[in-house]
Amino acid sequence: RQRWFEMPILTLKLSAHAQLTDAHALARELTALSTQVLHKRSDVTSVVFERIPANDWWVGGEVSAQVLMQLDIRITHGTNSTAEKTAFVAAAFALLPQYLAQGQQLHATSYISVQELAATDWGYGGYTQQQRREMSQGL
Repeated sequence: RQRWFEMPILTLKLSAHAQLTDAHALARELTALSTQVLHKRSDVTSVVFERIPANDWWVGGEVSAQVLMQLDIRITHGTNSTAEKTAFVAAAFALLPQYLAQGQQLHATSYISVQELAATDWGYGGYTQQQRREMSQGL
């Protein structure tokens, strides 16, 4: 079911005070999750961590002592079912707290989004996803 032109990018924003027990392992787990649940190729999956200063992230107008995270994954529109996206969101939300240092808690308003982009609107290596799809059909 996995197709060679389907590659995601995952961006994990973390509040600056978040202490990860093993960032590299978390990146590997997120890659594996996109492969197992969304059927994406691991060798072209990118994972980016971004730290947000505590004074720049509010929930309900207040800074939280709990860890805030926002995970966004960009995928090509129409390549996954609603059930697969739902499963990814649930599994990713369960995974994130496992990598927090002892005593840290993930804030309930930490978000996960699956962002679907048209195949003509993104790509890598100088080719859009649509071009890659067309090239694979010509093989």
